Amino acid sequence: MFQVTAPRSRLGSALYIAELVYHNSVRAVRKTHGNAFMAIFMNMLQTIIFVLAFVVMFSILGLRGTAIRGDFIIYIMTGVFLFMTHTKTLGAVAGSEGPASPMMQHAPMNTAIAIAAAMVSTLYIQILSLFAILFVYDVAFNPYVMSEIHDPIGCMAMVLLSWFSGAAIGLVFLAAKPWFPEPVSIISTIYQRANMIASGKMFVANTLPPKMLVMFDWNPLFHTIDQSRGYAFVDYNPRNSDWEYAFYLSIILIMIGLMGEFYTRKHASASWSARR
Repeated sequence: MFQVTAPRSRLGSALYIAELVYHNSVRAVRKTHGNAFMAIFMNMLQTIIFVLAFVVMFSILGLRGTAIRGDFIIYIMTGVFLFMTHTKTLGAVAGSEGPASPMMQHAPMNTAIAIAAAMVSTLYIQILSLFAILFVYDVAFNPYVMSEIHDPIGCMAMVLLSWFSGAAIGLVFLAAKPWFPEPVSIISTIYQRANMIASGKMFVANTLPPKMLVMFDWNPLFHTIDQSRGYAFVDYNPRNSDWEYAFYLSIILIMIGLMGEFYTRKHASASWSARR
């Protein structure tokens, strides 16, 4: 009540916001488990199970010959890592604290901090899991895995673009959720489940005929996964995807989500928490 707030410079305000995002990101990471190491390990284990499940499925169905020529595990990882990053970020942003959350009653906290913390915490866990799994695969199975990746920087850029597109879609869901809680929750679940197929991580986009291509090219994740394989494999040149589409679509969705979240925040009601 009697606290005196001194004016901050632009640099001081930026550092203060960064500190708030950091502490909320740590809180978001620790939310899944009391031990931060176990929270990261559980995410790594989920990614490993995904990779192993796809390796077994491709082997049983005899689909390994349809993959790109090169390291088969890298082919699987370029799909699974981007899929997990996109889906986890979407779920974290869509499920972050809204304007009616009790956390918003603390003076420094606001929805922008909550959204940024959800994005940063998910990216941190996914990047850490990515490097840990690649390190184990490099040490235990294929000591030349990093040299087989044609353009690691391009692959990492596609991981970041998948993260950015997931955050953009999640922000749209977050803005609409207080107004239509049940429909938005159902649509979000359907989108995440549909991406098991619509993301294109189980096939090569260049092999799709035009009639099937129109079923997938609306999805920004489809473009980032296909482009990441173009960066990972020297013999693969993606013709049916474009990373610029995913980038510009994500920017448009971010703008729509920010405008929707601003409008929603202005009409926030404490009774919204009881509707969820």
